[in-house]
Amino acid sequence: MRRQTCRPLTSTARFVGLSGIAIVAALVCGCSGSNDPAPTNGSSEGTGTVGAASGGGKLNIVTTTAMVNDIVTAVAGDRATVTGLIKGTQDPHMFTTGRNDVKAMLSADAVFYTGLMLEGRMADDFALVGRKGKPVFPVTERLDREKLREPPEFEGHWDPHVWMDVELWSSCVGNVATELGALDASSSDDYQTRADEYRKQLTELDGYIRKVIATIPKEQRFLVTAHDAFGYFAQAYGIEVKAIQGISTDSQAAISDINSLVDFIVENKVPAIFVESSVSKKNIEAVIEGCESRGWTLKVGAELYSDAMGAPGTYEGTYIGMMDHNATKIARALGGEAPENGWQGKLSDKTED
Repeated sequence: MRRQTCRPLTSTARFVGLSGIAIVAALVCGCSGSNDPAPTNGSSEGTGTVGAASGGGKLNIVTTTAMVNDIVTAVAGDRATVTGLIKGTQDPHMFTTGRNDVKAMLSADAVFYTGLMLEGRMADDFALVGRKGKPVFPVTERLDREKLREPPEFEGHWDPHVWMDVELWSSCVGNVATELGALDASSSDDYQTRADEYRKQLTELDGYIRKVIATIPKEQRFLVTAHDAFGYFAQAYGIEVKAIQGISTDSQAAISDINSLVDFIVENKVPAIFVESSVSKKNIEAVIEGCESRGWTLKVGAELYSDAMGAPGTYEGTYIGMMDHNATKIARALGGEAPENGWQGKLSDKTED
């Protein structure tokens, strides 16, 4: 297993040719990059010994997003205490740590994060934790890069929203099991067993999403959202996505972007637009007003979960519930067929938005 310390971002020079130093700074701070700090699985620096479970106690794991937290919690079971830093509808693109967050990471046995620069503003924190000898691991580290989206506006950088493709996100589950097994070798078989069980559920979920999205009439199969978080969803499930903002919510939508989207919606008679739980609704309202001025009534299909899941303790507060909600709401709002209460009949919002 590779053993190296986490390093800060250093290889920005190759992006200068895109459009100057200002773009470089935006890419490093945003979510659209691929130069994450290198994962660390132990280190010769700092504390040295890693793995509380080796002494009979539980591992202390810190995660970033709720999606990563869900994987680690499912795979670790009762062998770890898992704490997520990014709460509720907080936007991971914009998230910056406070003193207590850094303290929690430094006190943990390991830190798991998404990677692909989703948590770009935490790069220095990951580097600091790595220098202290703590394992810092991006769960997307071993994904096949041929399967990742590389948006044209960010050449050389990958779209980090991989959880929108359930099959692709499922690949991260095995990565987490491997890393937990490295921290706690005596329980490695247990981690793998739980990972296998969780991946079976994800395979069934993936099948459900494919089925209900396919019921949307082809001429209405357009998913219009606040920002470009659903590219993997589109790629995996055969629906075209149109977004007001780019991949990072750090970007700003121009009036021309909104007008262009209004033209597309009116021309194609798109019935619904979707808001996101972690993104401002201001731009959505502008699009709806623009359509009304053109004589087209555009309804809000539902609030989707993109960069954050539902409330903790709810079905939608799990990754499976999040994706069940999204697929069910999208299908029903765009003229497809899906059970009102979702794949497992557990959706808490039983009314259409």
